[in-house]
Amino acid sequence: MIVKQVWTGNAYRNFNYLIACPETGDALAIDPLDYTKCLAYADKKGWTISQVLNTHEHADHTGGNNGVIAATDAKLLAHMGAKDTIPGIDIGLCAGDVVKVGKTVDLECLDTPGHTMRHVCLLSRTDSPALFCGDTLFNAGAGNCHNGGFPDSLYDTFVSQLVTLPDNTLIYPGHDYIINNLKFTLDREPDNANAKDLLNKVRDQDPEDAMVSTLGQEKQINTFFRLQNPSIINGLREAFPNLESMPDSKTVFLKLRELRNSW
Repeated sequence: MIVKQVWTGNAYRNFNYLIACPETGDALAIDPLDYTKCLAYADKKGWTISQVLNTHEHADHTGGNNGVIAATDAKLLAHMGAKDTIPGIDIGLCAGDVVKVGKTVDLECLDTPGHTMRHVCLLSRTDSPALFCGDTLFNAGAGNCHNGGFPDSLYDTFVSQLVTLPDNTLIYPGHDYIINNLKFTLDREPDNANAKDLLNKVRDQDPEDAMVSTLGQEKQINTFFRLQNPSIINGLREAFPNLESMPDSKTVFLKLRELRNSW
């Protein structure tokens, strides 16, 4: 499996992705907002984009669909429930469906509600798994729920699906928010040495060559995985004085998401 992370350079700091089969040159474009860059890179490598997949229905992820499909006649894939919000879906996806790219690439569909209720992630069936997670999971952060989502559902997605993935799973998010997210981590957990070290390393990183984290690393630096950390809970009690002495993980997650909304 070949993965190309395409940096759009736009105000929303989107990442687009091309996933190619090394044997056939068949390729899948994920959320190809900057379709000109995606098409140009595929052409440079001699790849044929035969499928476009949208992780969810927001315009900064679907806005390049028509450009890619007009140039390639690719099929459009998205959550089966998004047929009223994403025009022209050819294949609706359910949890457990497998998206095949060429002869060698199998990508399992995960139904991951929260950011929206019609959101999918793709998990590669490879020795080193990779998660293409749209706006569900970011480096050091979690998606917001402002436009069609629910924090309770996002929590369920984190604890029932994401946490259970292997620690060596590579994380490919839909946006580059790592610096602000690490700053939020340190605001909530000032003694997190791993987050401090990583922030120093990525402050000046070129998004064209962005760091790719693993799930194991996220568990060290992402507050939304660190729900029983004493420093985080103590900090929450300062922001929410009525917080119980031993809050459960869901309460911590929801309070963190509430704080991040206005941070």
